Amino acid sequence: MKIQRFANGEVVLTVSGRLTADHVSELSSLLAAEPGDRRLVLDLKDVVLVDREIVRFLRACKGGGIVLRNCPPYILEWIAREEDQADVSDETASRGEFG
Repeated sequence: MKIQRFANGEVVLTVSGRLTADHVSELSSLLAAEPGDRRLVLDLKDVVLVDREIVRFLRACKGGGIVLRNCPPYILEWIAREEDQADVSDETASRGEFG
């Protein structure tokens, strides 16, 4: 994994390479270190492979207002599937049905 930071009105972290669960804490730390007054963007144009933990992390980022720019379609589809599964789990839990 390689990360480049650009700041010009917004903070863009351009990520490239393979992203795995091992990278979640590093990415979280980098995002948390940024000032809250700028829009945060993760540019994923050069990401070639992700695992499930990264997809969950990206889903949380997106839900928290971080922009996912140039996100490969397969990652967006995977995020959508994770959101659908989370919605089903939330509905099941709210009805008191546990599997």
